[in-house]
Amino acid sequence: MKLDLNRLVRKQFIKPGANIGVRGITWTHSYWGRVATGVISADMSGQAEGWLRIQLGSLDQRIILVSRPRHFGGRQWYFVCPAMNRLVSVLWRPPGATGFCSRQTWGWQVAYASQFLDRDNRAHYNRSKLNSRLCFIGGLDPEDWDFPPKPKWMRRKTYASYEMRFGQYDAILDSGCAALLAKLMQKGI
Repeated sequence: MKLDLNRLVRKQFIKPGANIGVRGITWTHSYWGRVATGVISADMSGQAEGWLRIQLGSLDQRIILVSRPRHFGGRQWYFVCPAMNRLVSVLWRPPGATGFCSRQTWGWQVAYASQFLDRDNRAHYNRSKLNSRLCFIGGLDPEDWDFPPKPKWMRRKTYASYEMRFGQYDAILDSGCAALLAKLMQKGI
């Protein structure tokens, strides 16, 4: 489970410059469905400091929030990691943990899925992501296209860069297939 401060603001669970009441929050997984539910409350009415409280089962954790000025005006809010006392935008709670802390606190327990992919699987993943993005922009079905045509309003230079990246991913996959074929032929299979 994770708490992403910027996402909480975008989804209007919390609001900079305001004190919100108690709001329900749910974590879901694409396969298992609802993972956990709890409530959060936050006070971000101060100029530079605030807090967020999360109640989740037996967990009742209060996390300090601080804001820092941005270069071109405004302020950026951050969590203060309870364990490492560092500013972060995302806090994690792996299974069995007693509270939310930064990714650096948990190490590999909360690594992103892409960190575990090898070169070929990363190429598959990125190729699929690029295909989905172009199909979404163009209103097409990703299953119908290996590489979709250029959307009408997209700049040729942008489309050419996508096309080049797609070709690089294909080259990585082709070299992976060639290496696998060479291994199989060496073993006589």
